[in-house]
Amino acid sequence: MLYYLFDFLETHYQLPGASVFQYLSFRSALAVLMSLLVSMVFGRRVIDFLRNQQIGEQVRDLGLDGQKEKAGTPTMGGVMIIFATIVPVLLLARIDNIYILLLLFTTLWMGAIGFVDDYIKVFKKDKQGLKGIFKIIGQLLLGIVVGATLYFHPAVTVRQEIPVEQIDQNSSSAFFAEEKSTITTIPLFKDNEFDYALLMDWIPGGEHYAWLLFIPIVVFIITAVSNGANLTDGIDGLAAGSSAIMVFTLGIFAWVSGNVIFSDYLNIMYIPNAGEITVFVAAFLGALIGFLWYNTFPAQVFMGDTGSLTIGAIIAVIALMVRKEMLLPLLCGIFLIENLSVVLQVSYFKYTKNKTGVGQRIFLMSPIHHHFQKKGYHESKIVARFWIVGILLSVLTIVTLKLR
Repeated sequence: MLYYLFDFLETHYQLPGASVFQYLSFRSALAVLMSLLVSMVFGRRVIDFLRNQQIGEQVRDLGLDGQKEKAGTPTMGGVMIIFATIVPVLLLARIDNIYILLLLFTTLWMGAIGFVDDYIKVFKKDKQGLKGIFKIIGQLLLGIVVGATLYFHPAVTVRQEIPVEQIDQNSSSAFFAEEKSTITTIPLFKDNEFDYALLMDWIPGGEHYAWLLFIPIVVFIITAVSNGANLTDGIDGLAAGSSAIMVFTLGIFAWVSGNVIFSDYLNIMYIPNAGEITVFVAAFLGALIGFLWYNTFPAQVFMGDTGSLTIGAIIAVIALMVRKEMLLPLLCGIFLIENLSVVLQVSYFKYTKNKTGVGQRIFLMSPIHHHFQKKGYHESKIVARFWIVGILLSVLTIVTLKLR
């Protein structure tokens, strides 16, 4: 809203300084500060309200040190992250941008699913919360909406090089045009662009049916990353801190991918209108850091599924928008490890039980952060080391774009 207000003032009244709102760098910096302020000020009031309403976490006894002390800690703190993200975005971003609209939809949709899950846990005293099938359906519907929008919406384009000789036989130069495409980025290759439509080449005219493959891929990515963030949210500060590192990296990708000069200099894909994602990322980053102020050990509030499911979905959608989804296994390595630890633990337990009659475990407990707790590591040390690993993965993710 402020963007449009100052644009109007500059256009019609030549107000000095109004043009500063045209710059992504200014609006992004302002978004970080605003979301940080909102999350910290609003967050304190949310925590007090949750505590007064006795909306606290019910903790199952897993035999972990310090676990009983966490009982009663206010939960559903994800509303702090959502509110602190949406307010700056509505004020500072261009709401007519399709990427911003899609990110707002993702935030509200997954936030609502997570809120219902937390509500059932807290008020209905059902530790299982929302049934898993309903969560999957919610993620499935979100994936369909996101995938269909990215595939069919006319404003979602990339700039591609088109040889002029196709038009002018006497010229060997080239020009660039914005067009619909299903290309994405693959790391470590010199020609680092891959077109999903190529997977449908075995069908005559298959490029017109690439959406049949593209949308299920989008659904899988959103579901996997969202559930990974949910599993990571097990000890104080782990999910919020790890996510902030990932989001910062995606913000860099959004910035350079949406800037024609930087994308050309770095020889990466230029995505028109994607620069506006930077404003959302900045607001989201500030909200995560502000939440982390209250979520570090000993946590004064937990984000609950309201926060964790939303965070994972947003990260996945941003990666898809800037066409860096193939980098997610590296960038979101923490989420991947948490997911794999649960899958391996359950699979091996079932296999050994069917084979020998006695189930065996690979880890002392899964997800893997609980394994380290069982080994006697304090959760603050576990979180700090996971953050360090997350930073290393983030740096590697950026480096892979130039290692071809």
